[in-house]
Amino acid sequence: MARCLLLKSAENVCSRCVRTSNWQWHLDEVFVKINGELHYLWRAVDHEGEVLESFVTKRRDRKAALKFIRKSMKRYGHPHMLVTDKLRSYGAAMKDIGNAERQETGRWQNNRAENSHLPFRRRERAMQRFRSMRSLQKFAAVHASVSNHFNQERTSTPETISS
Repeated sequence: MARCLLLKSAENVCSRCVRTSNWQWHLDEVFVKINGELHYLWRAVDHEGEVLESFVTKRRDRKAALKFIRKSMKRYGHPHMLVTDKLRSYGAAMKDIGNAERQETGRWQNNRAENSHLPFRRRERAMQRFRSMRSLQKFAAVHASVSNHFNQERTSTPETISS
């Protein structure tokens, strides 16, 4: 869950939440075997390493990428920059949405998302794989919220300390 800050200024005192995770997102997908079939776990990670969204699909095409990006944007708003790997599905989906100029790809730019898969893989081995897409989706959601809660990489600003 994205942390919210209270917006206060001299002109108006406003208590609406402003999401802080809209600066930069890292999108990536992971290959996961479920009962011998290949599935894909799509993940969105913000610039602090917090997992925003997880989504399980059977395919790795434009339609799946579009569904995942729309679901993430509906929940967390539009980011200023999306960092992805060079999978062409992201480019096609971003072109459909109209955010093609906000996408960045590079050789090591997406390491934030790649490193967020490591604890997930460790836990997957301990559980001895997954039996269904539903159990994988539930586990990914719970694992993300727990790891976000105990994430030590977050920056501590005075606004987040005082609340």
